[in-house]
Amino acid sequence: MYVQRGTPYFDGAAYVSQCPINPGEIFTYKFKVDRAGTYFYHGHFGMQRSGGLYGSLIVDLPASKKEPFAYDGEHSILLNDWWHKSIYEQELGLNSVPFRFVGEPQSLLIEGRGKYNCSLYPATVPPTPGCLTCNATSPKCAPHVIPVTPGKTYRLRIASVASLSSLNFILEGHKMTVVQADGRYIKPFDVYNLDVYSGQTYDVLFTADQDASKNYWAAINVRGRNPKTPTGLAVLQYLPNEATLLPTTPAPVSPIWNDTATSISLAKQILAKVGYEAAPPKKSHRTIVILGTQNNINGNLKWALNNISYVHNPTPVIAALKYNIKGAIDSTPPPDYPVQDYNIFVPPKPSLSANYGSPLYVFKRGSVVDVIVQNSNTLTPNNSEIHPWHLHGHDFWVLGYGQGMYDSTKDAASFNLIDPPVRNTAAVFPYGWVALRFVADNPGAWPFHCHIEPHFHMGMGTVFAEGIHNLPKLPSQTLGCGLTKGLHR
Repeated sequence: MYVQRGTPYFDGAAYVSQCPINPGEIFTYKFKVDRAGTYFYHGHFGMQRSGGLYGSLIVDLPASKKEPFAYDGEHSILLNDWWHKSIYEQELGLNSVPFRFVGEPQSLLIEGRGKYNCSLYPATVPPTPGCLTCNATSPKCAPHVIPVTPGKTYRLRIASVASLSSLNFILEGHKMTVVQADGRYIKPFDVYNLDVYSGQTYDVLFTADQDASKNYWAAINVRGRNPKTPTGLAVLQYLPNEATLLPTTPAPVSPIWNDTATSISLAKQILAKVGYEAAPPKKSHRTIVILGTQNNINGNLKWALNNISYVHNPTPVIAALKYNIKGAIDSTPPPDYPVQDYNIFVPPKPSLSANYGSPLYVFKRGSVVDVIVQNSNTLTPNNSEIHPWHLHGHDFWVLGYGQGMYDSTKDAASFNLIDPPVRNTAAVFPYGWVALRFVADNPGAWPFHCHIEPHFHMGMGTVFAEGIHNLPKLPSQTLGCGLTKGLHR
């Protein structure tokens, strides 16, 4: 995802930066690409990303500049999970009483291709006219192929648009050197498997230095959830071998799904490349602590931040603030972190039941803001999940991770203020916290949310705003819904 610096109305977030695009309408996004790197785009209305509305967005350096690493060629892959049912059925289940979760994905995809056990396909369901039946031998169902020349070094651009799954990526038998994260330079380090959370991108280097008579697997497995989905596979093709020469080895195995310590250790290895990325400001002007919980609201299973489950208002936030439209947004300040008697290791008490709302944090332009995201137990005993947190409109410094309840009196002293990585998506781990710092220097209204599609759909998000009145007149094509009707004429 690319940071919309100076064009917040083209951020693409429905009911925050614009009105949704109606069927038959044409909407043109115009923005300046001022930072090279590996990014992607996706739909931001309902669960469109889960339905396949996404794609790569690669920004190259100008011809006059060079990367601080060398390679002979490059490839780009998108990683995803896939449900063999419509997003409308998924959304209906998430909003129903009793609640019906989307469940585990049936397939993991690398560049849109994956595998599925056809014996699980219900024989009683006739194929939709014009659509393929389940056929594992069809060439259209062959795995994606990554061709390489033996002895050459390649840059592999990896992006996860997964809707639910935390993924672990492996190049069978090949060491990967990680050189960028979310389009930002990091201190290079070597891995044989790499956790990639939804919303994140990585650039890795690898050399085709294995037995050239064979092809090898590229693979993804689920992390953080007990996997019910087969390994997603692609083929690393050593030319001139045929692409149809499949490896005879088993699918690569990732660290066990609940090995949180390994994931945290990997996350802590990611540090900024000094001299290429700036260090953070030494102090912040404001700190907000956000507790993420799973709650039951009038029979509906929802996610909440500080006991507020986010719902969109019909008027885009940016327009409501820019034109001071009365009654368009919730003017009540977001609640403080509910620390009193809260135990993150047990399900939330009924007395702390959440409510629906549209919380909005407004920051002074140019201020330095710390955001502490605190994880907790779900409604299921002894269960806490990984949540990848994404901020629109900004990159942030990841100052640190911790386990247990965040303690401002001691944990802030452990923040990395020397070489923290600069990112736009960072994971908070089970029963832990993550500390993020950003500068509110990009006027606009920006979603801050869990990048897991069902979780955001179920209310796990909020909006940050700054400098709205410094914006010029909003483009008319972003208006026309809610209380902005008439403003676009």
